[in-house]
Amino acid sequence: MINFKISGKALVICLCLLYGIECQSQQLIPPPFVTKEWQMENKPFRIVGNLYYVGTYDLACYLITTSKGHILINTGLAESVNMIKSNVESLGFKFSDIKILLATHAHFDHVAGMADIKQMTGAQMMIQERDAQALADGGNSDFVFGGKGSTFKPVKADRLLHDKDTVKLDNMQIVVLNHPGHTQGANSFLFDVKDDTKTYRVLIANMPSMQPQTNLAGMEGYPDIAKDYAYTFTALKKLQFDIWLSSHAGQFKLHEKHKPEDGYNPQAFIDRAGYDETLGNLEKSYLERLKR
Repeated sequence: MINFKISGKALVICLCLLYGIECQSQQLIPPPFVTKEWQMENKPFRIVGNLYYVGTYDLACYLITTSKGHILINTGLAESVNMIKSNVESLGFKFSDIKILLATHAHFDHVAGMADIKQMTGAQMMIQERDAQALADGGNSDFVFGGKGSTFKPVKADRLLHDKDTVKLDNMQIVVLNHPGHTQGANSFLFDVKDDTKTYRVLIANMPSMQPQTNLAGMEGYPDIAKDYAYTFTALKKLQFDIWLSSHAGQFKLHEKHKPEDGYNPQAFIDRAGYDETLGNLEKSYLERLKR
């Protein structure tokens, strides 16, 4: 018989290694639903100035470039990571130059690729503080979709963002606006970009849509949801901008405004009337559901 003596320190190391292997082997649960438009490829293009669309057909992902690195907003599904990488590189930029990762909110269809992209690029992950837990547990604590396990690889944020914080990189200054309701930490982003002719004020809006399961009387983990939606509708109406975009291409009618063969045309995205109409329709649905 051979006797092995293991020191307490060695035992701790072994247990940590075994725990790490177990965690890595844990299976993610399937997302509650996925549409074909979320998975379809979309030709990347320059929206305005140093702002580019690099997402899928409907899951909007945005690249903001600077001389000191780039910012990526949203990732789409985990399966879209290689597509986004290809889109960034086809525009002539290095994927490894992404320094900051942002998200409009921590739902699986917008952050499921964050863990892989963070690992691939070493970028800093920044999220609104009220969505940090859902991001860190892979969506398991989400008040609508959670409670059954992680639907995406968890990511711990490097920086927690708050309402009216500014994210800075080189000459870019992005103002973070907390517009809760869709999730507690739902964000919109407001910033300026320039091209050869003028400066544009750009809003990437987290439009306050509702899931069918949303109960405005209050939900476990989100008792003040109706109050937050009311705040967000009021806040979004007051914003001033030249160009607006959002988390889903369909929300701002991307495919009506830009065709794959179209050239550079920021004027196509100047659409205050479309913004007001979309916001008004969402508020109407909110008010009708609030009555029920």
